[in-house]
Amino acid sequence: MSTAAERDTIAEPDVENSNTNRKQPFPQGFLDTISTGWAERPETLPGAREQAPYAAVRRAALSAAFPGKRLVIPAGSLKQRSNDTDYVFRAHSAFAHLTGWASDTEPDSVLVFDPTDDGHDVTLYFRERADRTTTEFYADATVGEFWIGPRPSLAGVAADLALTTAHLAEFAPAEGELVLDEDETLTRAVSELRLIKDDFEIAEMRRAVEITAAGFDDIIRELPSAVAHARGERVVEGVFHRRAREDGNGEGYDTIAASGPHACYLHWTRNDGAVVPGDLILVDAGVEADSLYTADITRTLPVSGTFTDVQRRVYEAVREAADVAFAAAKVGVRFRDIHAAAMTVIAARVAEWGLLPVTAEEALDAEAGGQHRRYMVHGTSHHLGIDVHDCAQARREMYYDGIVAPGMVFTIEPGLYFQIDDLTVPAELRGIGVRIEDDILMTEDGPVNLSAGIPRTADEIEAWIARVQS
Repeated sequence: MSTAAERDTIAEPDVENSNTNRKQPFPQGFLDTISTGWAERPETLPGAREQAPYAAVRRAALSAAFPGKRLVIPAGSLKQRSNDTDYVFRAHSAFAHLTGWASDTEPDSVLVFDPTDDGHDVTLYFRERADRTTTEFYADATVGEFWIGPRPSLAGVAADLALTTAHLAEFAPAEGELVLDEDETLTRAVSELRLIKDDFEIAEMRRAVEITAAGFDDIIRELPSAVAHARGERVVEGVFHRRAREDGNGEGYDTIAASGPHACYLHWTRNDGAVVPGDLILVDAGVEADSLYTADITRTLPVSGTFTDVQRRVYEAVREAADVAFAAAKVGVRFRDIHAAAMTVIAARVAEWGLLPVTAEEALDAEAGGQHRRYMVHGTSHHLGIDVHDCAQARREMYYDGIVAPGMVFTIEPGLYFQIDDLTVPAELRGIGVRIEDDILMTEDGPVNLSAGIPRTADEIEAWIARVQS
């Protein structure tokens, strides 16, 4: 039996955010016994995880950039999906980058840099797990162990991340502190800190690409099932989701499974259309590893296994633009020069096909041109990492106008999109959308295509489909 004091501790709670109209009362017998009869659970502290020393280097760099300043990096909180259900929690990318905590991060955690004479003392605050004498254990569906499983201890996380930890209740805001996403300078700094990837990050991105490649194999294998379903795009999305969840943390972004004319909508994520033989299907998908690093790959596949002559012509023009952009990616060039290289091919091809009212050279004029952009309005490259569009708060002179350097990881993804109702193109082109996207690591010796193992040319795509479906 529990003591009177214990019964007071575990009296029926008024749990915050609970739906009181459907709340089931806890009888006294339950309250008297729920904290008893549990086996001891001794804790064995883990060794530091692989990314811990890399995260320490990142913290040191941030500390050096803000001497004498208190820095606050929140992980973020759960976000409501509907009523008393929440979206799956994902920590703020800067928080994960600086702590090494990844898919297992506790919501509401806060990383704090307290200034010292020679740098900062860094403390990770989070909500310590409650023991079984508390109401939280059984009655709080947000954090209670009965509901969501065991939560980590302060000592366990301290050992795992090689960080000083403290209970969230001990954290208090301070005047003059800089808070992520509130202070522009800090927000920009943590974004620019990710422009150059370390060895751990590169290895994780290779792994994300490897799993993504397997997911594309799965899609090709299941294309006949997609064709047979009224919402075949959902079949494609679901097949990839299974691979992403089995071998990774999930998708790094909402999968685009755009068949036929839907391929001309750059962010088509409704994925509720049919997959029709004779059409192309554009699949833009990337697996997010448990470390939260993601791939970002696009392949455009002929549903029937072979390209028509017109489809092949468009596809190979896009592939040519991608190859020219890859050749332009060199240490020391401006990031925007990669896009410019791809656009020379796009402009030349659509001019050659008679789609422009001006020459390709005139279209490429930075002030008066741009007519070719009707058929490719997006950029050719973006940085990639722990965010699919990584480093997005970096200054323009560090990003778009920045200098390409070893350790950068970015995409190359030209495309051509001829919408179904675009009267500026011949009927045979309308409804064709093609994008090819690869993940590129810049090294001292030049660019390395991390996704080169996923077939790219039209001939390779056709052979790939035949092989996987055989």
